[in-house]
Amino acid sequence: MNKTKSLLSALVFATASLGSGATFAQEDISKPPEALTLLDNSGFFGDNFAMDNMGDTFSDQFTFAVTGLPHDLDAVVASISGTADTGLDITGLAVYSEAGTLIADGTSLMTGMTDVWTLSTDGLALGNYYLQVSGTLVSDTSGSFGGAVMLMPVPEPETYGM
Repeated sequence: MNKTKSLLSALVFATASLGSGATFAQEDISKPPEALTLLDNSGFFGDNFAMDNMGDTFSDQFTFAVTGLPHDLDAVVASISGTADTGLDITGLAVYSEAGTLIADGTSLMTGMTDVWTLSTDGLALGNYYLQVSGTLVSDTSGSFGGAVMLMPVPEPETYGM
């Protein structure tokens, strides 16, 4: 009788733990860094995520190089879902040096059913960089984001005098 009560208590406790909304570990579903293909200093980037990833996070990186002259950078990224409770939520857009030093953070313009972030920075020195888009999957539906980047060469100061 005592063993039956103990077994029954253990079963009730285990069932309550599962049904109580016990949280499961979130996964980082970031993709490996991807080279940003630039054509005349502009390009597109983005990612797609499969269903059944609710609560998982990502920080996808898109690498690029500044060569020849310093460049200004402008970027935009967006995601669209059927409702604010489906798909994904973009939580950040930033540009980093190759060494991982934050150069500039983006600004959220809109959140909810449609997420829109922009980023602008002036005078990126010659070197390697990456854009990072961060977010969370807010439902078990699939989700995606897409963006565009534009690099504009900054003329040398002596060019202004001509």
